[in-house]
Amino acid sequence: MVSQQVRVWEVADLRVRAVMSVIPREQFVPDRHRELAFADTSIPLPHGQVMLRPAIEGRLMQALDLEPTHTVLEIGTGSGFLTACLSRLAGSVLTVDIFEDLVQTARDRLSALKIHNVNFATDDLFEMQVTERYDAIAITGSLPYYAEQFQDWLKPGGKLFIVVGEEPVMRAQRITRVDQRIWTTETLFETVLPPLIQQQYIKRFRF
Repeated sequence: MVSQQVRVWEVADLRVRAVMSVIPREQFVPDRHRELAFADTSIPLPHGQVMLRPAIEGRLMQALDLEPTHTVLEIGTGSGFLTACLSRLAGSVLTVDIFEDLVQTARDRLSALKIHNVNFATDDLFEMQVTERYDAIAITGSLPYYAEQFQDWLKPGGKLFIVVGEEPVMRAQRITRVDQRIWTTETLFETVLPPLIQQQYIKRFRF
């Protein structure tokens, strides 16, 4: 998987490729889709959610440029595979999903792998109270347009990965907090991701 999909899709970070080789992806795939574990495709999960393509997961982690001391907020726990990978690259991870059964299944999977630096929460992205700031934030579903509230959750120097837009074209972006008042935005690549369940709560403002 790593050599055939991740590396050729511009994932040059050796740490990311190593982690994706070590974490047993097949243990995170629903039994009925086990044959797709290493395919270059998204894999269906309960509630209409999906397990992201390996190449997207690799590009996401590369964009965040994680260090062993970093704290990470992951929005959209899904299968828990990306959560497990993030936990191996960073110091700690808080992963949040709106579906309690997905959170519990992911918790069980990570416990079986003896991964203990992840905290789990069931919450609504647009209602959760965020009091901490993070070195990295990964949002694993798309939004029709950018919501600035997420960038405030970053520490100075922190990075946010988010996919913005609507089909057929969406943009994967990296938002970096330069200091308390300045952020930069980079468009990394074009892709298509399923929308976040909570996106209907976002209101579009026109000026």
